[in-house]
Formats: sequence, C-alpha cells, structure tokens
Amino acid sequence: MLIDIHTHAYRVKNPFYGFCTLPELLKRNEELGIDMAVVQPIVSPEIYIPQNTEDILDMARAYPDKIIPFCNVDPRSYFNSPFSPLEEFLAYYKEQGCRGVGEVMPNMRLDDPKVQNLFRACEVAGLSVTTDGTGMPDNNFGLYDDPGLPATELTLRRFPKLTYFGHGPAFWAEIAKLETPGERCVPYRFNSGQVSPACVNRGPIKEEGVIAKLCRRYPNLHLDLSDGTAYNALTRDENYTAEFIREFSERMYFGTDLCGPDQKVPLIGKLKEWLDRGVITKTAYNQITHENAIRQLGLTL
Repeated sequence: MLIDIHTHAYRVKNPFYGFCTLPELLKRNEELGIDMAVVQPIVSPEIYIPQNTEDILDMARAYPDKIIPFCNVDPRSYFNSPFSPLEEFLAYYKEQGCRGVGEVMPNMRLDDPKVQNLFRACEVAGLSVTTDGTGMPDNNFGLYDDPGLPATELTLRRFPKLTYFGHGPAFWAEIAKLETPGERCVPYRFNSGQVSPACVNRGPIKEEGVIAKLCRRYPNLHLDLSDGTAYNALTRDENYTAEFIREFSERMYFGTDLCGPDQKVPLIGKLKEWLDRGVITKTAYNQITHENAIRQLGLTL
C-alpha cells in the first residue's frame, strides 16, 4: 500500500505552473500505484495562486477513499497579528475533516511571531503542520531559517505536542554537515524563475548534519520525503541512508509533492530497490509507505 503524505491539486486549471486538477491527480496516482493522497492547499501568495481549503474538502468528499484533506491558513490572516486566534479557523477545518495543516510557505522568517502563532494554533487544534523552507529571506517563497535550523529547533522546543513535518530544500540540505551556508539554498537566476545550476548538494555524507540530531532530541519532528530535495538527500550516500532509515523509519513518510500530471516520482522505485537489496527492512518499508501515515492521520481503512 502507498499513502502519499504531500500532493497538490486545484479545482480548475490555473494559468501558471501546470498544477494538477483533481482528475489529473487521481489518474497519476493510479499510474503510480498510490492508494491515497494528502492534498495540501496553497494559501500564501508569494509564488502560487491561493486556493480555498474548501476546495480540498470538496475533493475529499467526492473521493473519501482516495483524498485526505489538509487545511491551511496564512500566518498573516485575521489582522496580520501574532495574537490572532488562528486556532478558531483550524478547529473549524478539523471538524470538517482536515487531518493536518500545510503547506505553510510564506516568505517569512520561521521564527517570526506571526508564524510562531500559527504553530501555536496548530498545537492547540491538535493538527500537524507541514512547512516549506528556503535559504533566501526575501524574493522567494517558503519560510526562512538560518543554517543549522535554529528556528526549527526553537519551534520543536516551544511546541512539544506539535507534530512538525520537515520538508523542502533548506531542511533536507542539512542531512549532512554543511561545508558552506550556501549549500542549503536553492537560488533562482535573477528575474528568470529558473533554478540556478550547482544548487543541490550531492556526494557522500562525510559527517551527519543537524536533521539526525534534531530527530534524536525532538520526537515531534517527522520527515516528509516528498519532492526532489528529499530524494537527493536520501540517495547521496546509501550507507548513511541505511543507518538513517534504520534509526528514524517510524517518523518517515512517503510523499511526492505531486504538482504536474507528468511529474516523475523516482522514490517509489528506489524504496522497492532498497527493499529488494536489503538496504532497508520490510518493517521500515511498510512504515514509510503507509503505516506511519495511517497512525499519524488517524485513518480507518
């Protein structure tokens, strides 16, 4: 069984980026052998056209055996204040069936009081949060944290009952100790929207990074394996990955971050290959592909 912890879909085709519609997402999931998928609404305007959580709820109601709805609230909502009662929105969406919050990715500091207020509200509501991170504090999308992820650690310490999903380039670059701060940033060529070359870490992991250390210290840190940056991190050094998965498989979740209908998902084949070759155990494989998601999301199958 495959449960995808992280996808996106729009109610109607939008004019940019080629995001999936619901029929396209369902078709791609069938092709990939994905049984159920979390759909995360995009509400912050830095790069995508915002969408309603209600659209995702409609998708889940139409296909309750295929779609798992998340809700999302921009931290600047409701008076742009660090004291906004965002838990009121989240409690409503939880009552409507949402199983988590995300993808949170305004281009703000992760330790901004308004962002921290959203995390507080997620903890109060009893909903997990999935964020995306960037190495650029402006002119980009995603939450900014400094090298070493100090604001991420602050969040994990401040909200110990909040399940926090680590995701995105700035997070997964820290699977290894950084040689330079710029290694964790995925920059774009100025005024072009194209990813700059030499922006993704590769090669053997000489010394473990902060992710493993944070996982050992904070049981509320969970690992979203979606998008190419997680795949790159896990395929840099198979020997390290085998140990990493052995230690943290109970908090790792298969995902695609599926956006377009033609998007490739090499992680599916790689997990099966690792299982066949004994790099990972059957127990770890099952945890990553579906068991952790069933438990975390409270699914009844």
